[in-house]
Amino acid sequence: MKSPKYIFVTGGVTSSLGKGILTASLGKLLQARGYKVAIQKLDPYINIDPGTMNPYEHGECYVTDDGAETDLDLGHYERFLNTPTSRANNITTGRIYNTVISKERKGDYLGKTVQIIPHITDEIKRYIKSLGESGNYDIILTEIGGCVGDIESLPFVESVRQLKWELASSAIDIHLTLVPYLEKAQELKTKPTQHSVKTLLEQGIQPDIIVCRTEKSLPLEIRKKIALFCNVHINSVIESLDADSIYDVPLLLRKEQLDTIVLKKLRLKSVNEPDLDSWKEFLGRLKNPTSEISIGLIGKYVELKDAYKSIHEAFTHAGAANETKLHVIPIHAESLNSENVGELLNGLSGILVAPGFGSRGIDGKISAIRYAREKGIPFFGICLGMQCAVTEFARNVLKMKNASSTEINPKTRFPVIDLMEEQKKVTAKGGTMRLGSYPCEIKKGTRAAAIYGKTKINERHRHRYEFNNKYLDVFSKNGMIMSGVNPDMDLVEMIELKDHPWFIGVQFHPELKSTVHNPHPLFVKFIKAALEFAKGV
Repeated sequence: MKSPKYIFVTGGVTSSLGKGILTASLGKLLQARGYKVAIQKLDPYINIDPGTMNPYEHGECYVTDDGAETDLDLGHYERFLNTPTSRANNITTGRIYNTVISKERKGDYLGKTVQIIPHITDEIKRYIKSLGESGNYDIILTEIGGCVGDIESLPFVESVRQLKWELASSAIDIHLTLVPYLEKAQELKTKPTQHSVKTLLEQGIQPDIIVCRTEKSLPLEIRKKIALFCNVHINSVIESLDADSIYDVPLLLRKEQLDTIVLKKLRLKSVNEPDLDSWKEFLGRLKNPTSEISIGLIGKYVELKDAYKSIHEAFTHAGAANETKLHVIPIHAESLNSENVGELLNGLSGILVAPGFGSRGIDGKISAIRYAREKGIPFFGICLGMQCAVTEFARNVLKMKNASSTEINPKTRFPVIDLMEEQKKVTAKGGTMRLGSYPCEIKKGTRAAAIYGKTKINERHRHRYEFNNKYLDVFSKNGMIMSGVNPDMDLVEMIELKDHPWFIGVQFHPELKSTVHNPHPLFVKFIKAALEFAKGV
């Protein structure tokens, strides 16, 4: 079996420089050359996974087909490479330590003193190499979370140092830094990059390539200075300009010949030029829209874009598919009520009620849903958004006073949304929801069947509550169609309204499967319906 090559992506100076986008973009370029590529993310926090973390702490929790709750960067990997990830693509310090301690308790270390080196670093190295040992990939890209110099990242950086030594020419390090522009001095400053590389050198790693995030193009003298002080060839100093869209980054890095340099350093052939025609076509549609509309995004974390990262990206894909510029208007659910809903939602061509947990903002979401239902505005509810649509219908159409979810009101007289039976004995929070991909059978003749073009689908889930099947008959008789059902649990997965232009709620998370090459059909058709609404069709 041929051994894969390894690329490690480290970062310095500050967080949020875009290591995830850099890694995904390089992966895309190498994939476009015909190489089989996988990307993994190492997160230095001690949580087992981000599943119990508040979105304000960590942004979106991304869910894979196999039910792993992971870092949001895995969403970028999937959207760029158009290949699914799994729990094998994300590890945390918490999982590493948990594994090592479990081995110690079982006596696997034969009474030895368990230490950071070699036991923790050996476990990290085993994990990094596990993807490569599958034999499915030519190149493994590994993004190291955090910044060099952080205490939390030290074991990961040390593991990379050891692997670079062990793998020799089969491994390289790409270091992402910041070259800030000081407006008053009208100068680009290389000192942050120098200090970042110095810190990396102190930890035993010489970067092979330095990628410089910058808002101004790097002149030759700046590149020479960075090369001189950081011990790299001038051709290995790569400019990463701020871009209008994250989807521009692969083409910008291609212009800098990053993929060519990487292949040369890994001693891989670079005969084939990257095939990026479909990517360029996507960008062409994205940047040359023929229409524009406004879509309301109703949620309780709307001030934090990363909390709904996959929804925003799915909107981007669907907008490009419809050659439409989307203005996604964030509307905080707590700001909405029955008195001001018309004023705040006026001018929108579509309304999406976002997923979430807890009671905060529920009344505002229900007010928005009622407005969309009564005014005939295209509506899309995801997870809690679907549950709120069920609650709104029960209260205002079926006249079930104070109908609710037992998550919101455990003593409600009409528990139209209830805790799943399998969840009633669950007490631990982390990794215990209904997670991952599950089948759904769509009823023929429904709008959902027309959208998907088939009746059997699989979608990803992350929830504990479900539609209460005790109310199936009364809902069905009054115009709500249960258009998608899980065949194994008889769980309602999709709802739609019979007499509405476009009103769909889903228990799953379609945004998690939308990619550049395969925009999700629900988002594509939602935007198409919103366009028709805007035109008065």
